[in-house]
Amino acid sequence: MKFTKMQGLGNDYIYVDCTKNILDNPFEVAKKVSDRHFGIGSDGLVLILSSDKADFRMRMFNSDGSEAEMCGNAIRCVGKYVFDNKLTNKTNITIETLAGIKVLELKTEDDKVVLVRVDMGEPILTPKEIPVESSKDRFIAEPIEIDGHIFKVTAVSMGNPHAISYVEDVENFPLCQAGPKMETHKLFPRKVNAEFVQVIDKSTLKMRVWERGAGETLACGTGACATLVASVLNGVTERVAKIKLLGGDLFIEWSEKDNHVYMTGPAEKVFDGEIEL
Repeated sequence: MKFTKMQGLGNDYIYVDCTKNILDNPFEVAKKVSDRHFGIGSDGLVLILSSDKADFRMRMFNSDGSEAEMCGNAIRCVGKYVFDNKLTNKTNITIETLAGIKVLELKTEDDKVVLVRVDMGEPILTPKEIPVESSKDRFIAEPIEIDGHIFKVTAVSMGNPHAISYVEDVENFPLCQAGPKMETHKLFPRKVNAEFVQVIDKSTLKMRVWERGAGETLACGTGACATLVASVLNGVTERVAKIKLLGGDLFIEWSEKDNHVYMTGPAEKVFDGEIEL
């Protein structure tokens, strides 16, 4: 199997062009290639396919083989892949995902993509649609107990579910203890991506993330978008902010005009290769 390893802020995936050839059993392939000792090493596998609804279609699989609806860092890399490999010459493209069709604006230098702005669509705030078990209209700053500590959690979906809570010192926060317990909490029937956030100021947030099926990653694009939405709802930031992640910075805007969330960030190729399956 020929592949390209790419990363967006350190959130690394193995990308495979499936526009002409189908990959059998991607669930098992994802587990094999993601292994950092016996495989290539990645947070998961991304397939780039043809689409009858958009310019391309993206399927993504976590390192444990589970399929996810969307990934903001991965979709930026898909945009770079299809343009740099001349699968398209357009700088405005559409990508079909399990979370709907996303619109990408590709910013290029020397005929290569360096930045991607993604229209991530409208945030989902209705508990049933996120999903989170709640009888309220929205799940904002609701208490969830983990190991005797009460977290005030705001639930947002950007096509995949997120639970955002605030801590005083995110760098020293015990993410590996709290993250998996939040991910599998009984209130989240489809599990959840857990974001723990430190407010720096009205336009800057510092975030760490525990992703469903992958554990801690260096960045999460949908998580950064969900975090901005949650932070606006909690009154701690403006509608435009820089989200500082372990792998770098994302710039997120929640537009008042169309209620869409826009994410801008880098996408980089690491290397091409082949692996025997």
